[in-house]
Amino acid sequence: MSEMIPGVTAPPPAVRPPKDAAVTIVYRQVPDGGGVEVFWLRRETSLSFAGGFYAFPGGRVDAADAQVPVEGAEEQDAQLRVAAARELFEETGLLLAAGAEKIGAEERGKARAALLDRKETWAQVVERFGLTLRARDFLAAGRWITPPFMPIRFDARFFLVEAPPSGVAEVWPGEAAEGAWVKPKEALKRWTEGTALLHPPNLHAMQVMDDFKGAAEAVQRLENPPYCPGFISSRIEMQKGILLFPLETPTLPPATHTNCYVLGNGELLIVDPGAAEVRQYAKLVALVTGLKAEGKRPVAIFVTHHHSDHVGGVEAVRERLGLPVWCHERTADRLGGKVDRVIADSELITLQGAPSMRWRALHTPGHARGHLCLMDEASRALICGDMVSGVSTIVIDPPEGDMTDYLQQLERLRKLPAGVLYPAHGAPMPDGPAKLLEYLHHREMREKKVLEAIQKSGSKLAEIVPRAYDDVPEAVHPVAERSAQAILIKLVREQKVERRDDTYFAAPAPAAKA
Repeated sequence: MSEMIPGVTAPPPAVRPPKDAAVTIVYRQVPDGGGVEVFWLRRETSLSFAGGFYAFPGGRVDAADAQVPVEGAEEQDAQLRVAAARELFEETGLLLAAGAEKIGAEERGKARAALLDRKETWAQVVERFGLTLRARDFLAAGRWITPPFMPIRFDARFFLVEAPPSGVAEVWPGEAAEGAWVKPKEALKRWTEGTALLHPPNLHAMQVMDDFKGAAEAVQRLENPPYCPGFISSRIEMQKGILLFPLETPTLPPATHTNCYVLGNGELLIVDPGAAEVRQYAKLVALVTGLKAEGKRPVAIFVTHHHSDHVGGVEAVRERLGLPVWCHERTADRLGGKVDRVIADSELITLQGAPSMRWRALHTPGHARGHLCLMDEASRALICGDMVSGVSTIVIDPPEGDMTDYLQQLERLRKLPAGVLYPAHGAPMPDGPAKLLEYLHHREMREKKVLEAIQKSGSKLAEIVPRAYDDVPEAVHPVAERSAQAILIKLVREQKVERRDDTYFAAPAPAAKA
């Protein structure tokens, strides 16, 4: 993404209302007082929502779920429980209903396969086996709404479910890459290490289940999570020590927010407070003030680069929290000297805490000359600014942007290798190397299309863009023109294209007329 490009009017982002969903926190007792285990899934990385994250069985509510009766519930309460039971069966094979104990493993497997292949509906499965879904088997355990910065949103109701004694949980290939019973303490250890990413509702559930004292007490805690006004989490910590705080900014659609990150477990680094609007940065200041009350201490503001959607709130946050500003020297040039510390490539930033964190600064020019990333040395998580985006590709806008530099830095990050990517726009991406390779392949494809768009007689930029970007809406062609210009500059530099005045020729260009 980028600051707004002069002369470019982009279409407003589409409104993203949340879709109803149901999720089951399914648990079983461990013998001899060993607490409980919960069943979690790792979602396939390719999924558009929460790909690569660990989660509980669940999914969207279908209209057909209203056709299945539930003993002890009506209307939406019933439909949500029907969806929860269906998703639990589809994703794990656990069948939670009166009468399920009479169905053999082979019959269950056939019914599950038929359901997944859409050869049979959930209502037909329930009726064929004479099952009865009961509300008391699905204890209401909280409601969570996906924050507005996410491109796909859900209004999810959670249910606490004790696994049936006759069932065997098993993940089949599909939306889940793997699944297993896990002790909450082990799940939280992996979250702390950054090897298992958890969205806020799943993190909260693991914390509650780690101190399980019975279903009634667990439900009460699950229904009353902290920092969750209006069912939307205000603390998004997908791995320990990396708190994501999205701020509304005037960035390029389809993005609507710029992710500010608060890093650390004691000393805190505030990355990219990009909102200039007072209500936005005031929420960030309130968050940090709350963290200070918990014994944590902000030490600096870190700026990845100078674009307005990344620095809009820097001065206001600096003034209100009394913090120095750190950035690369090329960014300092653009900020008019209002910088307290210049950060160089490979410089190490240590944040004391429990545990401490060591962040390596990486100078990654291409999108902006002073662009910096931060890599956590323990987990290899990468705060990557505008190197990649969770909602679109990145605009490379000459002369500030340079496509050659940008591609070199993508390759550098891929080879390090970076781990989880935490972008400035959109959701984190767990498989960093795969996402970076995807970006490189996309740029290779686009460069090929730009070359193919140049006619033998020569073509102007305005003629190249519609042909090279025929797979994107025409409304974004003015933005695409900037990246096309960056590609052409690269190709001229590599002598694959020749430019004469405002016309481009595929090399070798035809001889000029006398």
